[in-house]
Amino acid sequence: MDAEAGARPARKVSRVILLDPEDRILLLHGFEPDDPSDTWWFTPGGGLEGDETREQAALRELAEETGITEVELGPVLWHRSCSFPFDGRRWDQDEWYFLARTAQTGIAPTGLTELERRSVTGARWWTSEELLAARETVYPTKLAGLLRMLLDDGPPDAPVVLPPEIV
Repeated sequence: MDAEAGARPARKVSRVILLDPEDRILLLHGFEPDDPSDTWWFTPGGGLEGDETREQAALRELAEETGITEVELGPVLWHRSCSFPFDGRRWDQDEWYFLARTAQTGIAPTGLTELERRSVTGARWWTSEELLAARETVYPTKLAGLLRMLLDDGPPDAPVVLPPEIV
């Protein structure tokens, strides 16, 4: 984010593109706490804590939000800057998206924060076709095409910088 977006630096975030053996992607369903009709789907992940690495944050957040711990963490696929209003404040984030694979498909979100408990309603495994046909809001907004490219071509040689998303 540029200096005008806020005085504090962007929050460092690790997100996970988690695929199961059938190449389905796991997305969480959330909503604005003050407006439950404002809903969207998003990838698991969250902010770094203390001195943890991006990789450590990705695995911790995945475990907290889904209960999935049997994961093979792969490369960083994408970098994205985003800024959005949520729960009465503006969030400026520097996000890294990691590829991960798992055979563990049961969801048990036992480590949600208080804010997540107020704003996350569930999780779902999506096929690429379902995601491409979805009429619901999904973040990042180009995820359906990015997933299709990932499945067709494999991970990029170096992380791809996605266009910033400012809501």
